[in-house]
Order: sequence, then structure tokens, then C-alpha cells
Amino acid sequence: MIIPAIDLQAGKSVRLYQGDFNKQTLINNDPAAQARELEAAGVKCLHLVDLDGAKKGVPQNQTTIAKIRAAFNGILEIGGGVRDLDRLSHYLELGIDRVIIGSAALLDPQFVKKALQQFGPQKVVIGVDGTAGYVAVNGWLENSKTKMSTLIQKMHVAGAQHFIVTDVARDGTLSGPNIKLLQALQTTFPKCNIIASGGIRNVADVRELKQAGLQDMIVGKALFEGSLTLAEVAEVNEDAG
Repeated sequence: MIIPAIDLQAGKSVRLYQGDFNKQTLINNDPAAQARELEAAGVKCLHLVDLDGAKKGVPQNQTTIAKIRAAFNGILEIGGGVRDLDRLSHYLELGIDRVIIGSAALLDPQFVKKALQQFGPQKVVIGVDGTAGYVAVNGWLENSKTKMSTLIQKMHVAGAQHFIVTDVARDGTLSGPNIKLLQALQTTFPKCNIIASGGIRNVADVRELKQAGLQDMIVGKALFEGSLTLAEVAEVNEDAG
């Protein structure tokens, strides 16, 4: 399934280039209206990122997120600054379907274990972001010495099943996804759902990812630029059932 992304900064929908907060493109002043338009085009799942929350470690765009939830009837997943059970619970109570834990998966694994035990792997998704196979944290501003595969292994043992893997160097670049990395991770962890993110340009990239064993993928800039159309997204998602 192709999942369109809406990245939130100061209540607006934006796109960053390689995760750089200084390289921002405004997509829509009204993210809730954007969500309605996507649903009208047949989109049934949205990926939301609270960029300010990811940077500060505390959710920052909750009013906007609540408006998107009210405007969009499909599946919503949200990540960015979720680092304790209270904030995770708040999103679930708001009606968010899946909450993504990113930096905390590396920095506070006990919290993630508790979250998975309390809410289950269908509600708690792990975001694994990084460059050259190593994990980045705190809004991608800091690089760690932990390999993506090491983190996925630990989180899978803790009960996680769904992992959104983003190659930061390709995010927002339209340079193509890191097929080699994504395929290697999906092959290494066949019981996990490795969700591709970063660099996807067009439907040819989508087909290549599927051939590599990836079932789900997140797209952002390609939709804004028009190299991937909503009609193509709907067609791929219909084929996926």
C-alpha cells in the first residue's frame, strides 16, 4: 500500500530536503483540507509527522492533528516527539490508529517495550531513520553508532512488527529509494513489515520496491511534484487489496 505523508511544521504542511529544517517547502497552509482532498482522491491511509515534535521531543502540532483526524475518515498514523506512555495514549484517545515511536526506540527501549505490551504491535509502529545504515535521532539532527538492523532486531524481540525505515539522505530528494538497504532488512527480518520511506519518485520505484519484497511505502514529495499521481496511488492500493 502507498501511504501519502503530511509533514507538519508550525501548523502547516511542509516538505524538508534530507531532513534539513532550513530547506523547507510549503505544501499547504491547511493540512486538514489537504487530508480531505487526499481522501476524496481515494486515499485510505495517511502518514503524519510532527516535525516540531521530533525536534523538541514533545508533540507540538496537536491542534492541527486533531483537525486532520476530524477531516479524514481513513487510517491515520502519527510520529514525532512521542516519548512516553501519556502522549502515546493521548494520540490513541484522539482517534489516531497507529503511533510511531522513533528516537525513543533507541534512547528509551523500556518505554517502547511497555508501549508494545500495553497497546500491541498494530498500534505501535517503530520508526527507524538514518544514514548509511546507522540510526539518526532527535529529528535526524544527531547520528548514532547503532545499526538500523541492530535496532530492528531489539524492537522485534520486544514485540514490534511494523518498522518505517527512512534513508535520511534520500528523503525529499526524489533520487529513488534505497532498494539495497530496504531489501536487505526485509530479507533479514521476514516476519516484520519493513515500510519503505525516502526518495520514492514514481510508480516505477513502487513496482521495484514490491519486487524487492516491500509491501508498504510512504510517499511525500513525489505527489507534490506530480511524478506520482493520486490516480496511480489509488490503482496500486486497489491492486494491493
